[in-house]
Amino acid sequence: MLSSHEYDAVVVGAGPNGLAAAVRMAQQGFSTLVLEQSTTIGGACRTEQLTLPGFYHDVGSAVHPLALGSPFFSSLPLEEHGLSWLHPTIPLAHPIDNTRVATLYPSLEKTALLLGRDADHYNKLFRSLVTNWRSLLQEFLQPIIHPPQHPLRMAQFGRVALLSVEQLVRKRFSEETTKALLAGLGAHSFLSLSTPGSASFVLILGLLAHAVGWPIPQGGAGAITQALTHYLLSLGGKIETGVSIKSFRDVPRARAVLYDVTPRQLIQIESLPSSYQKKLESFKYGSAVFKIDYALDGSVPWIHEECHSAGTVHLGGTFEEVALAESKLGSSQYADRPFLLLSQPTLWDSSRAPAGRHILWAYTHVPFGSDHDFTGIIERQIDRFAPGFSKRILARRVSSPAQLEKMNPNLVGGTITGGANHLWQLIARPTLSAVPYRTPKRGVYLCSSSTPPGGGVHGMCGFHAANAVLRDFHRGLN
Repeated sequence: MLSSHEYDAVVVGAGPNGLAAAVRMAQQGFSTLVLEQSTTIGGACRTEQLTLPGFYHDVGSAVHPLALGSPFFSSLPLEEHGLSWLHPTIPLAHPIDNTRVATLYPSLEKTALLLGRDADHYNKLFRSLVTNWRSLLQEFLQPIIHPPQHPLRMAQFGRVALLSVEQLVRKRFSEETTKALLAGLGAHSFLSLSTPGSASFVLILGLLAHAVGWPIPQGGAGAITQALTHYLLSLGGKIETGVSIKSFRDVPRARAVLYDVTPRQLIQIESLPSSYQKKLESFKYGSAVFKIDYALDGSVPWIHEECHSAGTVHLGGTFEEVALAESKLGSSQYADRPFLLLSQPTLWDSSRAPAGRHILWAYTHVPFGSDHDFTGIIERQIDRFAPGFSKRILARRVSSPAQLEKMNPNLVGGTITGGANHLWQLIARPTLSAVPYRTPKRGVYLCSSSTPPGGGVHGMCGFHAANAVLRDFHRGLN
């Protein structure tokens, strides 16, 4: 380390990607400091008492297949630092109406058997993906433009992934249960189901369900942050909270600075070349979420038994209903029957609520920055599939897009993915570059979910950004 530098690397922002970048740097023996504006670390990957005392809710995501499947996180001894996983019996249930429910089981064969005429097509779609899941995730969770290690597998994957969900369903499937199931998976893209590339989310989320499951961390999402933190500190890394970085001048001297922020914050902090800044200014953030955390006096009274055993529940009805709801987002409209994502972690982790009580995590997709109150619409949709749900509510914590951004500035306009997931922005994220983590300013890097591979608690954005720094260190560019 040069004497003029206090640290080899300073990471601004202690979300999962910032912590991943810091861990990677510290693993290689480089002095590393993480600075966090909040008094608590983790970004949205935290667990807090948001409603009533003794009810522990996930501030951000609740179910974490990408965290368990992440090539980087899975290489770390996080279990030795307190992280353990709970696996629901059923990863996903998607009720369609009062009599039909689509169910995604860990077993590919069991899932397919319940899809009637679509069984063979479903098996064919996922069989090779599940067999080769490790190598496919390694390929997928990095910049799209790269020399593939498994070109044939990636070509086969790409032929389907580039389709829209609507094209995938129309070409291969006929059962209403199959179509609804795939619609819900594709809706995780925050895109209209007619958008090219939205089918990639069907493939990845289905692959994860059958390969590693859709698990819940024991104690909540904050356990992931806690394990990463403990491991980083064991490597000699340092973390300081309550540190607000308004300008690059506020950052301690370092050979490299890695920002776990979105383009909007980076522009405000750093002095960047005008041409690069203009590209960042054109970065699109995509649709937002409206989230509600509930404290309940009992479990959700689902119509379908499968929902009582599911870690995640998709509420949206038929394929057509989900497609309609998601199509309205781009025109700043909303559906009377929205697509919802829900999880009730206390079915597997009773420590997160008082005895006999439960928590429920729920959100719906809404237009970017929407100020509409969706509470009534959300609860009517839940009551549709769980009559009497409203009577179970002891307290609720409503988080609008503006409130989410206030809680975490990276959730710009209520966006939780770090930026829109349309095909071009998955390729050029945040700009078109062979090394998208490196900015034109020497020693300055971006490591947030606004870089490849994008949103999700997987740490791969931070991992790849740190590797870019390490390569530059080796080449003497820092």
